[in-house]
Amino acid sequence: MDLVVNHTSDEHAWFTASKTSKNDPKRDWYIWRPGKVVDGEELPPNNWKSVFQGSAWERDSASGEYYLHLYVPKQPDLNWDNPVVRSAVWDVMQFWVRRGCDGFRMDVINCISKTDGLPDAPLVDHTQYYQPASMYFANGPQVHKYIKQMHAEVLSHHDLITVGETPFTHESSELAAYVLPQNRELNMVFHFELMDIDSPSESPLLRKPWTLGELKEIIGRWQQFMRDDGFWNAVFIENHDHARSVSRFGNDSAQWRAVSAKMLAILQITQTGTLYVYQGQELGLKNFPRTWGIEEYNDVASQNYWNLIKEQRQRAQGKEDVEMSDLLDSFAQKARDHARTPMQWNASKHGGFTTGTPWMRVNDDYREWNAEKQIGDATSVHAFWKRALKVRKTHDVLIYGDFVMFLETHEQVFAYTRNYGSTSALVLLNFKEGKVDVDLGEVVGGVAGYTFVLGNYENEAIGLEEKVTLRDYEGRVYVREALLN
Repeated sequence: MDLVVNHTSDEHAWFTASKTSKNDPKRDWYIWRPGKVVDGEELPPNNWKSVFQGSAWERDSASGEYYLHLYVPKQPDLNWDNPVVRSAVWDVMQFWVRRGCDGFRMDVINCISKTDGLPDAPLVDHTQYYQPASMYFANGPQVHKYIKQMHAEVLSHHDLITVGETPFTHESSELAAYVLPQNRELNMVFHFELMDIDSPSESPLLRKPWTLGELKEIIGRWQQFMRDDGFWNAVFIENHDHARSVSRFGNDSAQWRAVSAKMLAILQITQTGTLYVYQGQELGLKNFPRTWGIEEYNDVASQNYWNLIKEQRQRAQGKEDVEMSDLLDSFAQKARDHARTPMQWNASKHGGFTTGTPWMRVNDDYREWNAEKQIGDATSVHAFWKRALKVRKTHDVLIYGDFVMFLETHEQVFAYTRNYGSTSALVLLNFKEGKVDVDLGEVVGGVAGYTFVLGNYENEAIGLEEKVTLRDYEGRVYVREALLN
């Protein structure tokens, strides 16, 4: 169940009551503040920028005060410092547990505690008044106290899986605090270091080049992080807030789309942690085309950032008609919209998603690239995912084994071994177009005795020698059982 308790809708009964009067019992369920006057002008309580641009505060004309919304004005933040609010959240959670809910994905759960006094954020972007303020609302002073209370009041009484979404946070020690078993908080978190690998500091909607070395370093570090202390990973490469993985990390051309999507599947199923597969990832769905105009991007993040940059350029150039194609180039690669198009079920109108009018246009390739077509095709990305997951579940070494990288400086190949008890696994991944020769002399214990268990090319089992040639975007998994004396 997606548990969204950092904020509610502004149409929620709690908030409509909170708005009615400064004296309403639910006024303090949200974060209300008077504005401040600067040079005779009324401004919001502080200079925090909303995640989706503009002020993080919205003025209520009836009371003259402002309420905090880290996201859009339709999503006012709850005041977690109010114990009655926390109790109400526990009631919400218990309601869903009684309904049979097996666990919670907790939306931006590291943002529920804000810094006391809500101070102004430092000036880092000189182009605008409102400034990024995550240092004051992410991983705040009471966040662990509140999640520990959640664990004591709700989670510890049921057999539930919990995963917290923790944006704005790359510091490993901060993330570990949510997960380590002795802290009695959550099972795991979604952190976004890998998802931010191709994002410049200005915006996740822009793209910067990434290298395989950077990807290896991030994955390798988290695969080895505090294993002996019980840290557990959430393994993912796609979600509703990021573009399609085959378009970001693989090759979504007609020739290499299926092969590279399968290679990325191998990367996922051979990592320690709980694996999350996002809708359409199991089909190799890709970003929609660059030919689509800005009118096809419906997500608030895309629209607001587009308007911000357009207004800045219009002011700077003193004209209405400004060049924006570079931003559309970035959106075509990075926008959240790509993961939010209607699911491609079959070749009928709107991909079989609806007989009505969907909120977004379905991707142009739905007639050839859909679930119905792939389910009957043994060579499809969908069929490969089924085989890959079976391999993962058959070999505990892929889930619980250690993680030892080799060929660390290789610019084309990601290679590692996993060891668990008497079993070893060897994973080879070619991340680029073009064949590559690989010397496996660095493999501890040599390559003798390994058996081929999974590959993304349709062929017979491939033997293993000390020198191998990987084809374009090829991935292979080998497993070796030690001989017991």
